[in-house]
Amino acid sequence: MKKFLSLFICTLLTVVVFAQDKKKIDLSNRANDHLLLQLGYTKWAGIPDSINTKGLSKSLNLYVMFDFPFKSNPKLSMAMGLGVGSDHIIFSKTHVGIKENAAAIRFTDQSDTNHFKKTKLATSYLEVPVEFRFSADPVNGKGVKFAVGVKIGTMINAHTRNTKFEDKTGSLINDHVMKESSKRFFNKNRLSGTVRIGYGHFSLYGSYQFTTLFKDGLGPAVRPFSIGLTLSGL
Repeated sequence: MKKFLSLFICTLLTVVVFAQDKKKIDLSNRANDHLLLQLGYTKWAGIPDSINTKGLSKSLNLYVMFDFPFKSNPKLSMAMGLGVGSDHIIFSKTHVGIKENAAAIRFTDQSDTNHFKKTKLATSYLEVPVEFRFSADPVNGKGVKFAVGVKIGTMINAHTRNTKFEDKTGSLINDHVMKESSKRFFNKNRLSGTVRIGYGHFSLYGSYQFTTLFKDGLGPAVRPFSIGLTLSGL
C-alpha cells in the first residue's frame, strides 16, 4: 500500500505542475474527455482449472476526469479523476463461499447435487485513474487518441448473486435469488494498468490488475483483466 501511495503522490505533483502550465494556453474550445464510460469483457488471469466460470463476465466503469495539457505540446496531456469500477464474474453450478467460516474462500463444484444454475461474484471499487494522453486533434477531439495509465482503487463492496435453484438433473426447484456480501477474503486495495486507443468519442480499452484479487493465502492468486469499449465526452 505504501508503494501505491507514493505513486499517487508523485502523479498528483506532476498533474499540479501541468495544471499551472494550462493557464497559459488558450484551449477554451478543447474537448477534454471529462467523462469516461466503459463496458468490457472480464476474465481472471491465473484461474485454476477447478473453478467453473461461464457466460459473459463483464466490467462496468464510470470516471470523471480533469485534463491538463502540456505547455510545450497541447496534443499531450495528463489526466486525473475519480470514479467507480466494477467487475462481474459469472460461475456455473458453483458455490462461491464468500461468507463461509473457512480459512480461505472456496469455489465448490455442485453439478452433482442441488445447486444454483448461475452465480455472479461482483466487486466494486472507488478508483483514482491517472492517464498520459495523446490527441491528434486536441481542439475538436475528433482525431486519433491514445492513453496509458494506472488506476488506484479501494474496495467498496463484494457480493454474490445466486439465481435458479436446480437439482443435479437441471430441473428447477425454486426460482429465487440469494445474495451474500462480505469483503473478508479480498484485498481491499488494487492497482491496475490501463491503455486506450481510438478515434473521437470512441476507443478500445484494456486493463490488467497488478495486485491479486484475494489476500495471500485466502484465495487463488488471480488477477482480473478486461477489454472493451470506452465512450468519452464533455
